[in-house]
Amino acid sequence: TAVSSLEDALAFADSVGYPCLLRPSYVLSGSAMNVAYEEKEMKKFLEEAARVSQEHPVVITKFVEGAREVEMDAVAKNGKVLTHAITEHVEDAGVHSGDATLMLPTQTISQGALEKVKIATRKIAKAFEISGPFNVQFLVKGNDVMVIECNLRASRSFPFASKTIGIDFIDVATKVMTDVPLDESNLPTLENPIIPVDYVGIKAPMFSWPRLRNADPILRCEMASTGEVACFGSNIYSAFLKAMLSTGFRLPEKGILIGIQHSFRTRFLDTAQQLHEQGFKLFATEGTSMWLNANDVATVTVGWPTQDEQGEKHNYPSISRLMADGQIDLIINLPNNNTKFVHDNFLIRRMAIDHGLPLVTNFQVVKLFAEAIKRCGQLDSTSLFHYRKMDVSRRAY
Repeated sequence: TAVSSLEDALAFADSVGYPCLLRPSYVLSGSAMNVAYEEKEMKKFLEEAARVSQEHPVVITKFVEGAREVEMDAVAKNGKVLTHAITEHVEDAGVHSGDATLMLPTQTISQGALEKVKIATRKIAKAFEISGPFNVQFLVKGNDVMVIECNLRASRSFPFASKTIGIDFIDVATKVMTDVPLDESNLPTLENPIIPVDYVGIKAPMFSWPRLRNADPILRCEMASTGEVACFGSNIYSAFLKAMLSTGFRLPEKGILIGIQHSFRTRFLDTAQQLHEQGFKLFATEGTSMWLNANDVATVTVGWPTQDEQGEKHNYPSISRLMADGQIDLIINLPNNNTKFVHDNFLIRRMAIDHGLPLVTNFQVVKLFAEAIKRCGQLDSTSLFHYRKMDVSRRAY
């Protein structure tokens, strides 16, 4: 719903419950778009949104937690979909699509949900009589499918989709828009999709955090990435690790610093055990360390950055010293605002960037990373050309 006052926003939140998603009207890249988990945040984010778009109302919706995000890239002619590809985000919904890690083909979406995505796409193309490229973003939770938005333009994932399935979407779109004759017989229609079987494509974002002094390197609804890479592997794990390495990410060799808020703990335990079993020395802030040790995951306790800054006496090693000495070469920081250590978590993330160390701030990315380290083995250098040749040969038989 659209709101023009704080009273309207609070009334909406009371009726549907928190969290709520706020977005200013007519903005690009999710500017000033935020998720409010309580009334205090609602007031803060509403003021920010009003500054960005002063003449128009702020759109507020119920934020669906734990939902997956799926994207449909397609080209239509006179309302009929000619070509399409469906990708899935590694991250749960809530991360801007430009900052998300994309998987093609989808990995966790049921066939029933995918059919609903196709039905909705067909209806949207027909209703708007689309001729040209378009992108639709969906929320998927179980078999429930909801449309987030439809953009009547080529998306940033068009090149990735084109390369992964071997169909030039922009060539198709250009011929449609210029009314040039087009051979539709080999195009991936909604009824006859092209889904890679022998390989998986991953598109990973790249960021410029080292150049942005004091910027908080965390993923939100507002886009922050400045580039992207695409890599391919025989399975999701090899493709993911290749993509991470291509962004400049370095695999850890010694120690991993873990900082997670209470709400993530039960879901994170398996991941922590996997990392420990892979031989990494784990470090963690006090609360996380106590919890991990209590669950038989050996962890070294470290002090909070502000304890060192304020000269507080404690017997824990300093995070900054461990980073400088090379004892920590990966930082996992899964924060929320429901903690008294908001500033400390920011300092840890910023120290990671300033020390040139890999940083992961999303639970789904951490989970996939731990699984990839465990299952992937030796990475190969097989080219996309080779994978696609295998895929075509398979389909020929």
